[in-house]
Amino acid sequence: METQINFFSEDIDFEITNSDSKASWIENTIEESDHQLGFINYIFCSDEYLHKINVEHLNHDTYTDIITFQYNEQEEPVESDIYISVERIEENAKEFNTSFDNELDRVIIHGVLHLMGQGDKTEEEKQQMREREDYFLSLRGK
Repeated sequence: METQINFFSEDIDFEITNSDSKASWIENTIEESDHQLGFINYIFCSDEYLHKINVEHLNHDTYTDIITFQYNEQEEPVESDIYISVERIEENAKEFNTSFDNELDRVIIHGVLHLMGQGDKTEEEKQQMREREDYFLSLRGK
């Protein structure tokens, strides 16, 4: 079966490691959450590239690690382009004293959780988001 999880890079030279297992992990996360996958395109880019998207499309003049564009009105099926700043992941990994790969996986699954309706605006939602991130991170490679 052809995966509907795709990995690309834009304006930087970056290739994700273990893309097949990472795609399976993302698909399993969506399935276990009782959602259906349409497609997700992950686009890895620089801070500047993502900042430009943030300004032009969201009117936010800030740097961020991830921007998620959902392509359907409802949550089913999950269809999205997810832009991730590799530079932000590197900085966050240092700040949070974790590995680049662990921080990248946390951001990858964070975007998926948003697509499935998980918010993170209130303190309660932030706590739920972190718990769900930790849970799905624990399932990598299983």
